[in-house]
Amino acid sequence: MTARLSVKVPASAVGDRADRFVADASGLSRSCVQRLIAAGHLTADGLQLRASSTLQAGTRLELDVPEVAPVEDLREAIPLHVVYEDADLIIVDKPAGLVTHPAPGHANGTLVDALLAREAGALGSLGGKQRPGIVHRLDRDTSGLLLVARHDAAQAYLQAALKARRVKKSYLALVHGSVAAQLGRIEAPIGRDLRHRTRMAVVAEGRPSVTGYRVRERFASWTLLELDLITGRTHQIRVHLASIGHPVAGDPLYGTGLSRRGPETLARLFLHAWKLELAAPDGDRMIRAEAPLPEVLTRVLESLRAEGGR
Repeated sequence: MTARLSVKVPASAVGDRADRFVADASGLSRSCVQRLIAAGHLTADGLQLRASSTLQAGTRLELDVPEVAPVEDLREAIPLHVVYEDADLIIVDKPAGLVTHPAPGHANGTLVDALLAREAGALGSLGGKQRPGIVHRLDRDTSGLLLVARHDAAQAYLQAALKARRVKKSYLALVHGSVAAQLGRIEAPIGRDLRHRTRMAVVAEGRPSVTGYRVRERFASWTLLELDLITGRTHQIRVHLASIGHPVAGDPLYGTGLSRRGPETLARLFLHAWKLELAAPDGDRMIRAEAPLPEVLTRVLESLRAEGGR
């Protein structure tokens, strides 16, 4: 079975390359989109497009994405950085670029594949065959800490704890501009963007969503924030920060202009799941895990500090 993504090219994308626009619109990696285009899966009015084709406003693009293969066939010995583990759960520091679980356009090479290989397939089954052990996810381009359940009882416990907001998830993000308040809270409902169905947006009929933030460091055109993800909606931090005029640096979906590009030395989304705190399933202790910023992001901050000192 094949899924079909249909999207109309807005005026703002006139002249964009087809592969880049479709990658941003679909959430698929650019390399994945390029493979699909090379196989003839991207069309406009029935005509196949090239990855380098430039777009015209109003054109209806259609991308056919083949069905994901069964997860049992996809175990891969991908290196993982495990920050914490016990008999019930694992906390992994996921690198940017690694997809959490198989999905259209990402049939293999995911975190799930790596976990199945490491755990010999022994993970919680409540999430279904495509998401063994998975209780929450991180966007492909977001790095940092992610919880994984080793068995069904642990998975049920973690799902309930997340729903009841008993898991504290903290992030670090570099955002464009100077955030006025040193400490703040964004409360705005999030739902599907009515004009661009592959994006999320602040919409009146959306689900209640809350993000807390505090300023960690200020630069000439950027602000480093610590964020508490109080609810867990799709793209929540990225949508909330963009909605207050401070999109995350390097965000290809919600950023524009300079914020989309980020500082000169940035080559990825500057969003990192930094800290997790929760009560252990057995109830006898608190689990606290931290993942320092990846070196590529640390170097960006060092460059901004150096520029500020000139």
